[in-house]
Amino acid sequence: MPLLRWITGIALLLALAGPATARDALTVLLFADPQVKSARDIDYYARDIVEPLRADGGMGADLGITLGDIVDDAVALYPEVNAATARLGIPWLHVPGNHDLDPGAEGDAGSLSAFHRSYGPDSYVREEPEAAFVVLDNVVKLPGAGSGYVGGLREDQFAMLEAWLPAQPHDRLLVLAMHIPLFDTAAPGRAETFRRADRERLFAMLRDFPKVLVLSGHRHTQRHYRHGPADGWHGATPLHEYNVGAASGAFWSGAPDAEGIPDATMADGTPNGHALLRIAPDGDYRLSWHPARLPTHDPAFTQAMALHAPAVLRHGAYPAWAVYANVFMAEDDSVVEYRIDRGDWRAMAKVLRADPRLLAENVRDDAAGALRGYDRSPEAEVSAHLWRGALPTDLAPGEHEVEVRTFDRWHGEQRALTRYRLDQAAPGHGASRWKAAHGGTGLATATR
Repeated sequence: MPLLRWITGIALLLALAGPATARDALTVLLFADPQVKSARDIDYYARDIVEPLRADGGMGADLGITLGDIVDDAVALYPEVNAATARLGIPWLHVPGNHDLDPGAEGDAGSLSAFHRSYGPDSYVREEPEAAFVVLDNVVKLPGAGSGYVGGLREDQFAMLEAWLPAQPHDRLLVLAMHIPLFDTAAPGRAETFRRADRERLFAMLRDFPKVLVLSGHRHTQRHYRHGPADGWHGATPLHEYNVGAASGAFWSGAPDAEGIPDATMADGTPNGHALLRIAPDGDYRLSWHPARLPTHDPAFTQAMALHAPAVLRHGAYPAWAVYANVFMAEDDSVVEYRIDRGDWRAMAKVLRADPRLLAENVRDDAAGALRGYDRSPEAEVSAHLWRGALPTDLAPGEHEVEVRTFDRWHGEQRALTRYRLDQAAPGHGASRWKAAHGGTGLATATR
């Protein structure tokens, strides 16, 4: 019975939980969407995500969670991806995703048989002194093969929460780990991506708990979402959901680097990687994003942000061009500032547009005469964490330094740096090169 499966899962995990010695904080590695579909992808996952963490001592983590889409419709690969993750040597929790369903599943019941064989229950609780982790399968397979899925919860899951939550202390953090975000991402006029009735029912159960954090994946982008009354949340403060960026980034796509690993930048400009959650004994938590690969000796691309600016502008031109900062963990109210040549700090404006860094990569793919990788980088989409600052053109000709800083909610001030140059030019500048390239007059010739 489903409820028995819940209870068995809880009993097993409670027996395993708890530190052997006292610790200052519980440290948790967060992976979303490794989404491997082949031996090649498992190699990328191992070399790009797992092995660098092993070399860093697992960042001192006590626990790990994968937030669904462990594989990409390839459940036969569970043993191999598990073997890679197990090299980190810490307890690991697995959340099922929509790409972890059994091939050909006709409905929700029985759609996770391969997952259950590999990982046990799909929904369960693990209790630690600092927090209780509630893992929830929130992918509801719709009836009929190939008919899709929707975000939601089952009756047995609600029954478990109704039985378990009343006995929980209110001063301990509750961490809900799931795959599909609780916030709706459907385009206008499209079906909801998470059943509103289920979300409101869950929120009603959690309303009186002051310390709740929701972790989700699925989107292959990254953002923070603060649930409020419009979403059905009526707690004392907004409910924080961290929609974690993907370990696979944009599905292991993009031009490969010198090691043969695809660029994997996500559609919102966030680099692929993993997150880290640190929970203090009082339930306060800190989050951070860790790109899988940072360019060496490039101050414009840091763990916190990536900058994009033009290399050269005309001295005295109308200042229509800008530096952009993609601040990977920023929220709508984040403060992002910039300064030129170590002058006064000025506020940057949050903008809803695609990251120019990824747009430039899209153009490089378009212009290439041959494929630059197995799969192209994704088409750039509007980023939820992009800021813009206009670059002055009335400074002295020559190179100018642009410094950007943000004030991270959990880790304080973070900085990045880039440069641009102002060149003098007379009207008609560049025309001679155009004429040489196009055969003389510079006048367009019509052909019929």
